[in-house]
Formats: sequence, structure tokens, C-alpha cells
Amino acid sequence: MRQFSYSRPTALSDAWDDFEHARYLAGGTNLVDLMKSDVERPNHVIDLNSLPLNKVEELPDGRLRLGALVTNADTAAHPLVTERYPLLASAILAGASPQIRNRATNGGNLNQRTRCHYFYDPDMACNKRSPGTGCSAKGGRNRIMAILGTSEACIATFPSDMCVALAALNATVTLAGSQGERSVAFRDYHRLPGDQPWQDNILLPGEIVTSIDLPALSFGPHYTYLKIRDRLSFAFAIVSVAVGLQMESDVIQKAHIALGGVGTKPWCVPEAEALLEGKTPSLSLFRDTAECLLRGAVTDRDNAAKLRLAPRVIMRALSQAADGTPQSQTYKSIS
Repeated sequence: MRQFSYSRPTALSDAWDDFEHARYLAGGTNLVDLMKSDVERPNHVIDLNSLPLNKVEELPDGRLRLGALVTNADTAAHPLVTERYPLLASAILAGASPQIRNRATNGGNLNQRTRCHYFYDPDMACNKRSPGTGCSAKGGRNRIMAILGTSEACIATFPSDMCVALAALNATVTLAGSQGERSVAFRDYHRLPGDQPWQDNILLPGEIVTSIDLPALSFGPHYTYLKIRDRLSFAFAIVSVAVGLQMESDVIQKAHIALGGVGTKPWCVPEAEALLEGKTPSLSLFRDTAECLLRGAVTDRDNAAKLRLAPRVIMRALSQAADGTPQSQTYKSIS
């Protein structure tokens, strides 16, 4: 790890980045690893943990505001989250390990970098880490890489579980910086790689996430977070699906779906959600929805298996949500 200077502001107005090559620190579960691997080389680290961003608040219009510095563990265990947004709690509990969830923050979860092994290896070509050097994942060992939203410059998968649920829930992210405060739809927060894969999101220089707002909605028991991975804990998704259905008399009134493990960002297709609305659940409907969600997928050598697996996972998740039998994150077996 290289030398760096350090500051710990206590007010938002003092948090804006005035240093060249500065990085923000919250839980540190991603940044510190990247610094140890010599992937991130900040000259200055700004520790955000003294800022007043560590509360979960109920808003007057029924929305719920998650502070950026609330830990993933506290978010998943909060009574208002478990009662109103069990889909989010389930997705968080599916990710990482209890030790990491106790440190990782909501804001940090949004801004974590890809876990692509080529990105983590400074000796390998990676456009996301070193622009213009190429993408070693293309044609390489790429079983875990993305099949949706990729480009010639990058096929790295977005790693978060929590963000898949937030995308399904149509959350809103509040950002603050020297130019003021703004809110953006969560589905617009992360960028596709295009020809600038080093830009993971829409944050401006010196800007930070201050909160995440969850809309006032309820799925009752008609939700699930289904994650397929190589082992049952502390593993990133090969394919994951977050589903929430608003149902009335066995008819789907409104559908919320997002995919993880297959895209360069949490993957949502509004046309696929609209396909379900006003329909009675059926396997043929779920098959058509899966096809719509995966339209445009591009495989590269080893990750072609995801395109065979993903439709089955999507159909299973939709069946779980429609039947009101959400996937347990304690008992992970799927019959």
C-alpha cells in the first residue's frame, strides 16, 4: 500500500474533494482491498464516517430514507425494512458475509468496483483500471463476466446484490457536492461501460451519495431474491433475480424485476415488466418475460453458460414471487 494523507470531516460542507487523486472511505471493505492490490492509488483519503448520514428515516409521504453510512447489516435488520421491503433485506443477506455486512455501508455498496479478476491484477490489461490498455477478459477466463450491457472495451460484471433489489424497487439516490444536492433514479445511477468503462456511475468529481429513498409500495408475500452462485455463502452471483409483484385476484397488476450477475450494471428492462402486467401467472408468460429480459445478450467463450442458466433462474424467481413463496436466505436449497 502506498503512502497517502488522511482527513475526517464532520460536516458535509467540508467533505468535498479538493485533493488530486482523493478517494472517499466509508466501510472500506472494497477500497482498502483495492489499495492493498495497488489498483487504487489515492494521494488522499477522506473518511466520511463522522458525517451525519447514519440514520434510517420514515418520510411523511410514506417513503423510507436509508442513510449512506448505515451499514448493510443494520439496514437488513431495521424493522421498517424487514416489514415494508423484505426484498431488500433478503438481497442484502444474500451478499458477502456477516463480518463484511457489519462494516459495509449503503453508499459504499452502490459505489463498489467490479470483482473482475483482471481488474484486480495490475499486470493485466484492463480498460476499467488503465484506460486504453484493452480488456483481458475478452477471450480469456470469463465464466463470471457479463453478457448484458457489455462493450468492446469491457465485459466486467457489476457485483452487488443490494443494488439489484434497489433497482427492482425503483429507488432514488440523493447526491451532494460543491455544486449542491440532486436526486437521480437508481436505475440511472450506474453507467454502461461503452468506450469509457472506468466511469462506473454518474457521480461528479467530489460528489458523494448521502441517502437512498425507497418508494412507498408493498408486494405482500409476492417477492423473492433468488441468487445462484458457486457456493452458498460469501460468493458473487452467477445469476440473480429480484422480483416484486403487486397482485390482485391472481392477476399481476404491477411488476418489478432486476437481474444481477449477468450485466455490467443492475439489469432492468421496462418492456419485460410491462409484459407481465394485467396477466395471470403462467410458465409461458414467465418464459416470454425471461426472453425479453435477456434480449441482446452477447456471450464470450466461458460465460455462454449464463445464457442457458439465466432463463431458468428468472422463471423460477417469477414463480416464487407469484406463489408468495420467497427464497429463504437461511435455508438456501431450491427443490
